[in-house]
Amino acid sequence: MTTRDPLVELVRAGVRLIELGRPYFTGMPCSPNHPGFRMTLARRHGDTVRPDGGSAASEIIVTGGHVGTHIDALSHVSQDGTLHGGIDAAEAQRGGSFTAHGAENLPGLLCRGVLLDIAAAHDVNILPGGYEITVADLEHATRDLPLDPGDVVLIRTGWARHYADPATYLGADSGVPGVGVEAARWLAAHGVVATGADTTAYERLAPGAGHSVLPVHRVLLVESGIYIMEHLDLEQLAETGIHEFAFVLAPLRIVGGTGSPVRPLAAVTR
Repeated sequence: MTTRDPLVELVRAGVRLIELGRPYFTGMPCSPNHPGFRMTLARRHGDTVRPDGGSAASEIIVTGGHVGTHIDALSHVSQDGTLHGGIDAAEAQRGGSFTAHGAENLPGLLCRGVLLDIAAAHDVNILPGGYEITVADLEHATRDLPLDPGDVVLIRTGWARHYADPATYLGADSGVPGVGVEAARWLAAHGVVATGADTTAYERLAPGAGHSVLPVHRVLLVESGIYIMEHLDLEQLAETGIHEFAFVLAPLRIVGGTGSPVRPLAAVTR
C-alpha cells in the first residue's frame, strides 16, 4: 500500500494561494538604476497561417533583472570590491556574467513566511516617505509572532498604494519608507533566509537622496548572504489579516545573472 506524503495530503485538502507579486507591463514603475520592462508582439495571428488554418502569436520581452517583483542574487552588490564570502567582484564578473553567486544559484523556497505590517502597527495606511523602520518596529511586530531561522520576512509599508503613480512611488523627492541598517542587522541575527518589501529598494530612501547609497543591501547581501525581494504587493495579504503562511518562490535560473523576476505566493489552508 502506497503511503501518501503528508504535504500532498495537505494540498489535496485545499490550499488558497495569495498573490504577492505584480503583473509585468510596458511602462511599469522601475528604479532609475535599471532598464525598464518592454513587451511587444513579435509575431501576430495571421502573419503565418498553417495549411489547416491554425496560427500562432508570440512576444519579445526586454527587461532588466531587477524590474518589477524580483529577487536579488548575491552577485548584485559588492562592498570594497568583494561579494558575499570575500569573492573578488571584478574577477567573478569577468566575461560579462558572474561565475560566482549568479542567479542560477538562487534557491527555490517553500518555507514559513511572516508578514510584518509596520504601517498597521503605526495605525496608518502608508508610512511617510523616508521613514526608517527600526529594531523597535520589528520587535513590536513580532511580539506575538517570533521569528525562526530560515523564515522569509515580508515588510509592509503601505507605500505600494502609490504604485499607480510612478513618480510618487519611486519617491525621488519625498523619500521612501524602508528598513534601516540596524533593523537589517536584527533580521540577519534572527537567521532569515530572505526578506522583501512593497517598495522599489526595500530599504529606506532618504528624501532627495534617491538610490545614492544603499547600506542595507550591503548588510543583507554582502555581509549576511540574505536575499532581498522588491516591488512586492502585500495589500491583499494584509487585508486577509494573515501574518503567517507557507511562502512559495521559484526564481528563474539565469546563469551569471544578478537577479530574477519572480511570482511569490502565500499559501494558506483557510
